[in-house]
Amino acid sequence: MPLFRALLLALALCLAATPPASADNGYPYPGTSVLATPHGFEALSQKLERAIEANGMGLVSQASASAGASRRGVEIPGNAVFGVFRNDFAVRMLKASVEAGIEAPLRFYLTENADGTASLIYRTPSAVFRPYGSPELDVMAAELDAIFAAIAAQATAP
Repeated sequence: MPLFRALLLALALCLAATPPASADNGYPYPGTSVLATPHGFEALSQKLERAIEANGMGLVSQASASAGASRRGVEIPGNAVFGVFRNDFAVRMLKASVEAGIEAPLRFYLTENADGTASLIYRTPSAVFRPYGSPELDVMAAELDAIFAAIAAQATAP
């Protein structure tokens, strides 16, 4: 019983010394680009769609909490997630790591700011795929880094 009490006391001390978890500890995470723009939310959404297509990628998914809320009569600042990928990259990704398939499509996140402008946020593909420790994924991610940077630059340009 003394051992049990000692372990219980040690656990209590460890928990007391541990700061509470926070969903945004360390945000923005390494490899995250947060780009303020002069554009409004709808204009940035349209520019992003054109930039995705112009850079040879596909818009494979899109979700928006603000659009869903609006359909229910609730207004919140604009936000949308754009899932972007291309099949040749998907095939290469899966050949290198089936487990990495959870990461596709890669995402751009648009948020509406209080001043009426919008921001574009994304994690670089190399940051997304780095944890898998695959040289093949690293090569592919570097190619995607350049494409995603070009998409972001085109979408956020004045």
